[in-house]
Amino acid sequence: MYQEDNDDTTRVGLWITFGVVALVIISTVSAVVVRQLRGIEAVPPAAAAQTVLLVEEEVVLIEAPLVGDLVGTLYFGTAESALPPGAAAELDKVVQALAAAPGRKVVLSGFHDETGDPAKNAELAKQRALSVRAALVKAGVDRSRIMLRKPEITTGSGSDQEARRVEMRLVD
Repeated sequence: MYQEDNDDTTRVGLWITFGVVALVIISTVSAVVVRQLRGIEAVPPAAAAQTVLLVEEEVVLIEAPLVGDLVGTLYFGTAESALPPGAAAELDKVVQALAAAPGRKVVLSGFHDETGDPAKNAELAKQRALSVRAALVKAGVDRSRIMLRKPEITTGSGSDQEARRVEMRLVD
């Protein structure tokens, strides 16, 4: 009889242990799921579609000669791709020029200087042009009317500021 009581006690102990472990696992999984769900914000369907388009968008850089009517130039700070103060006035010139010439497009040309790593400088010049493009699109310019020119090194005796620029030119 002592053996049967001991077996029952062992079984009850195992079932209690199993139950406690199961509760701990379920609680942990539930807590993780709740944390993840709290981190997800409701995104309107239109915004979700736009986000997908931005992720899938390919940046195409043309290798055209520097031609066209210069309608604006933005000068950037050292190692910066954020639009500089006063950019709105230059961008407005471009928006107005495009509105007046519906058959034309704008080419954004990013420039950089000769110092430092050429690959990093070229990427920075490209990011500056992308910042300008984003601002133009936000101002209502159709993305299909904006072209990005391959970044170019500024040579000559110009100032450092002259090297950190994006030129905006109207082309046919």
